[in-house]
Order: sequence, then structure tokens, then C-alpha cells
Amino acid sequence: MNIAVLQLQSIGMSSTKLYRFVRIAQSRGVKVLLLGEYMLNSFFKELENTPLNMIKEQSEHQLKVLKEMAFKHAMTLVVPIIIVKGKRVYKMVAKVSPNSISYYQQQLLINYAHWNEEAYFDNEVAPLKSPLTFSVAGVKFMVMGGFELHFDELWSYVNQKSIDCILLPTISTFDSFERWKTLLKARAFTHSCYILRANRIGEFKEDDFTWSFYGDSLLVDPNGEVQEHLGNSEELMIATIDHKMVLETRRSWGFKEALSRRQLL
Repeated sequence: MNIAVLQLQSIGMSSTKLYRFVRIAQSRGVKVLLLGEYMLNSFFKELENTPLNMIKEQSEHQLKVLKEMAFKHAMTLVVPIIIVKGKRVYKMVAKVSPNSISYYQQQLLINYAHWNEEAYFDNEVAPLKSPLTFSVAGVKFMVMGGFELHFDELWSYVNQKSIDCILLPTISTFDSFERWKTLLKARAFTHSCYILRANRIGEFKEDDFTWSFYGDSLLVDPNGEVQEHLGNSEELMIATIDHKMVLETRRSWGFKEALSRRQLL
């Protein structure tokens, strides 16, 4: 199956680039397209100073466009989006398919002093549950928020549900390239699945400091090897995943079988 990542900076209310790249992806037989965090909306630090009605208008416009694209091009689009309900603001990931739309409310948010999403957003703080899962052409996908990659508890659902590919939208910065790459490779290998990571590009300037988003969107296979990756510019990455490879890797290493024999799955 062909899947893809669209690597851009924040596009605001514009949809021109989305239309262009989705048409290209459709012509290459792409069935699932993933976007990075804060691409349809402004970066978190900018949202803090943006009126809620403007955020809501932007998100509603982009969701309308995405629904049209998914239907017209018979494609599933997985896109981080900010949802405003009254005076509450939620960080979500939308799965926009040709005939429906589903939402995943990110369960674990960054809560550091310099980057505190948990304090800004109204996402529920509750016991963890399974992230959003869905199937396309016999391939099982799971959606996680970028920060959620770090938590073992969510990865137990990958084994329980026999997930073939994790869709991971991120917005990584601060020279974290090697750490993210190492973690992605380890997670893919120990859970015998693909990981498709989408990262944003561009910059945000705060006082005398610049936040640089470095791209490096990539696909890691079940053996923990990077199959495809992008640089730090505006690009579309089209890659192929093989369900048979997932099954063969699971049989070869037997990680899931070892857990099943001990009644841990």
C-alpha cells in the first residue's frame, strides 16, 4: 500500500498547497496521507495569543476543505487540528475518510515550563485508553500524538490490536533529530510495526530565541530500519508499506507470541 507524508510549515487559511499535493499523492496511488502537528493551525505559542473565534474559523475552513479532498480523491487524510467548543480548546487528530470523519483527542500533552500545552488545552486528564485505530485495504493503522510516543502504556495497545502502522504527527525542534530517530527505530522494532512520522518545518521567533522545526519526516519499517525520509524543506514523501513484512517480522522475532504465552495480551 502507498502512504504519504506532507511536510509543510503552517498554512493558515490557505489551501492551495494542500490541493496541489493531494492531487499528486492521488496520482501515485496513495491511500493514506499524514500531516504534521500545527500545520493547519498556527504553532502553539502563537495560539496562546490568538482569539478563539479566529482559531475556530481557521479549523472549520480547513476541515471543510479536507472533507472535499478525501471524497474527491478516495483518500484517508490524518491531520492534527485544533477544535474550539465554546470557550474550550482541544488538541485533536482528525481522520478524514471519503465518507466520514473521526477525532482522536490527544491524551498526553507536553507540560514543560517553556512549552505547556497541558495548561492551555482542555483535553481530559484521565486514565489512558486505546488511541484511534482504523483499517484501509486490510492494513491496520493507529494514530498517536507526537508526545505520546514516549509512553509505554499506550504501546501496549499496539500489541493488543495487532497494529501494522503507527501514524505519528509531530512538531519536533531543539536539535532533537537523533533522539527522535533512535526512539522511532526502537519502537518500530520492538513492536514489529511500521511508524510513519510527519514533522513540520519553518520557524517561530519568541523574543531573541528562534524555534526551528527541522522536518525529517520518515518511515521506519518493522525491523527498525529507516526506509524513507525527507530533509528540512517543503516536500511530499510517498512510501510503500507491506502487510506481509509485518507478519513475517512478528513470526521471526516472536515478541508478541512471548507475551501471549504469558497471558499478557
